[in-house]
This record gives sequence, structure tokens and C-alpha cells, in this order.
Amino acid sequence: MAIVSMASSLPAMNPRSSLRVNRYSGMAFAMGVKVTEGEGNLPKVVLTSPQGSEAEIYLFGGCITSWKVAGGKDLLFVRPDAVFNKKKPISGGIPHCFPQFGPGPMQQHGFARNMDWSVVDSENVEGNPAVTLELKDGPYSRAMWDFSFQTLFKVVLNEKSISTELKVTNTDDKPFSFSTALHTYFRASIIGASVRGLKGCKTLNKDPDPKNPVESKEERDVITFPGFVDCIYLDAPGELQLNNGLGDIVSIKNTNWLDTVLWNPHLQMEACYRDFVCVENAKIGNVQLEPKSSWTANQFLSIV
Repeated sequence: MAIVSMASSLPAMNPRSSLRVNRYSGMAFAMGVKVTEGEGNLPKVVLTSPQGSEAEIYLFGGCITSWKVAGGKDLLFVRPDAVFNKKKPISGGIPHCFPQFGPGPMQQHGFARNMDWSVVDSENVEGNPAVTLELKDGPYSRAMWDFSFQTLFKVVLNEKSISTELKVTNTDDKPFSFSTALHTYFRASIIGASVRGLKGCKTLNKDPDPKNPVESKEERDVITFPGFVDCIYLDAPGELQLNNGLGDIVSIKNTNWLDTVLWNPHLQMEACYRDFVCVENAKIGNVQLEPKSSWTANQFLSIV
């Protein structure tokens, strides 16, 4: 499996500095990578960097549920109503929306967050733990979306950052299209949280009517969350900054995601809306993939 380097604005994944230990589950994992039992007895991958940062990724949904820098609190948020029984997606962390973002002909946000992913690779990238998960089509996905595909999700943990690479390959003999997003929940104080970097973007505001978004342009330098927020920012820049209101500034860089979604349910989720905001890298418009072609997007989260 070839390693695809990130763009110059993101830290390079240099094949010559990478050491692979295994490709298949059941074999020894690379240093700092282990599979253990998580909530609801579901398997999860735990990444631990030499500096003590840690991340957890559930194989159900390929969902990153935790990211902590050494000695720090969790920067991601899992909702108190989250269940770990495979009857519904894990609510929080970084769930996958694929092959459909939002509502549409199939179930909300597609099926990737409702399926088991598998570990296909673990390695050390410049001394840091990395794991690659894979999702392929099966009877469950075919019932909603009758195509053959392969999705690879690579996660690399560093001292103060976590990077992901999502690669979708059309393994069918006919073209298909999809939309996708990383539905990232950041731990936050809603009264202090803010996002910078979206001024000038075209917006599709789903407040007050999600079915009829209002087109506009973002005029604010700093976006806050005073109430219900559900807004798509088209052609968003490659870097944003989130102030989580808890003393942390998180840089959110990406390549090829193109769009950003801000979301907080406010009183629709009375139990926890004060404790998180969603800042999501997304590809709202359809990606058209010909047979044997691939689409790749990277996300890089770091503490400033």
C-alpha cells in the first residue's frame, strides 16, 4: 500500500521514514498501536505517541472517539447519549458521513458510520504511531448503494496533532458519485467557542429551515455559537482556527475537503449542547469517480 503524502501545508508522510510492522489483523502491531476492548465490548484501536499523546478509534464506524495531547484533556467530545451496541452510529468524536452527507435517498449520512471497518496496516511514521482502516462494500451497503468500493482511512498521531487521510477508490466496473464529511465533535464551552477563517465564504444557512437553506455570504471575522447553528460554508479555506473556549486553540487544516460545516443543536440537545461544537471538513457537492479511480482528502488537527 503506497503512502500518499499530504500537501506542503501539512506535515509530510515520508515513506523512507516509515516502518511497517504488519498488514493484517492477528499479527503484531507497530509500536504505539494496539487493539483492545472498548465500550460495549467493541474493538478499538489505541494509538499512543512517544510523547504521551493518545487517540482511540472504534472499528465500528471507523470513528475516532478520543484525542488527547500528553497530560491534557480530551479535545474531542462524545455525547452522553452515545451507545456502543452497533444499533446506531457512535454519537461523537469524528464519525464518517459516506457516501452521502446529510439526508438523501439512503439513511442519514450514509452507511460508513454504521459498518465495521478492519485494520489493514499499522506503522510508525517518523516515530509516531499510525493505523490504516478499510471499509469495503457488502450486503448492507449494497442494499442502499449498489457499487463496489474501497475506503481507506489512515490516522497518524503526533505529539500535538492528529492527521487523517481518507481515500475512496471505485473498484466497480461502472462510475459512481458520492458526498462525504468528517462530522467532528470538538469539546468546547459554547459560550466561549469561536471559529476564525471563514469570512467571505458563500454560505448555505439551514437555520431556521433545514430543507430550504438560505444562500448568503459570511461577513464575520469571528463566528460564535449564540444559538442553533447549522451552516455550510462552500469553498472554505485550507485552514481554520477553533477557540474551544476552554483554553485551547485548535488549527484545522485540510486538503481537498473543500467545504466546512458548523453545527450546534442548541436546545434540540439540551443535555449536552453547551459542551461541544462541530466543525466539519466536508465535500458537499458530489465527487464523480470512474472505475479504478480514487479520491483522497486529508485533515490535520493540531494544538496551536
